[in-house]
Amino acid sequence: MQKRSIGSLQVSVVGIGCNNFGARLDQSGTDAVVAAALESGINFFDTADIYGATKSEEYLGRALGARRDEVVVASKFGMPIDDKRVGAAPAYVLTACDDSLARLGTDHIDLYQLHAPDASVPIADTLGALQELKTAGKVREIGCSNFSAAQLDEARAAAQGSNEFRSVQNQFSLLWREPEVDGVLTACDRLEMAFLPFYPLANGLLTGKVRPGAPPPAGTRLAKMTPERSAHWLSDEFTARVASLLEFADEHGVSLLSLAFSWLLAHGEVASVIAGATSREQVKANAAAPIQLDDAMRDALDALTAT
Repeated sequence: MQKRSIGSLQVSVVGIGCNNFGARLDQSGTDAVVAAALESGINFFDTADIYGATKSEEYLGRALGARRDEVVVASKFGMPIDDKRVGAAPAYVLTACDDSLARLGTDHIDLYQLHAPDASVPIADTLGALQELKTAGKVREIGCSNFSAAQLDEARAAAQGSNEFRSVQNQFSLLWREPEVDGVLTACDRLEMAFLPFYPLANGLLTGKVRPGAPPPAGTRLAKMTPERSAHWLSDEFTARVASLLEFADEHGVSLLSLAFSWLLAHGEVASVIAGATSREQVKANAAAPIQLDDAMRDALDALTAT
């Protein structure tokens, strides 16, 4: 599988989002997904301390076992685990990393990401703590998530050349194209950062399994959402776009899944499309999804999903 760079790291263009581990998947289910990923040439696993109520890191570490050094493990900190384990204060950054290392059963995290900005802590202080972790060999590269272009510029100015974020992870998909207009992709080019899209399949709307006018298939993430949350994803606006995309996919003899992955990867800033999976079959489908889009197909997709 093709690989792209996040700083010094080489990651597969298809990755595994690990938010199902410890939540929708138990240890055996996690083992199956990880094994299928490795068989498919996927080497990038993205988790977080809050996923699965801290179980995701544990399950991932056990599933990787002796193959840990064959892969790139990314994790995140900063979202609230509880009232005390939250934020980006330097002391907590160091503690949070040690806790994640213990859960993962490893001595280093390849990409350690601040899960969200913390307005109560100067970014320079957080970056200083992350640099300590890099110097100690506990972290190889650092990244961030849910940052605006202005916050990325602020972080780069504070880094002073030694503790720079190498990636940013924000929402991006055919149904959510905000990074193209809010300056984040442009900032990635300017700052030589990689972009990692979350919700690349729009919570399942872009898998091809959800048909406009029909309820989400039983067992899917959309089917299990609260009505308040699913109403956002099943809005008339998104449903109409999905209908157009399905028609386009049928006309061109490709799957909507392939279009979703390939359109994202057509953006040079995108290092890897990290999608969740709950079965070996989903992993295999995701791994096989990327195709080369010609200019005409990309332009057509841009027009179909323009806001």
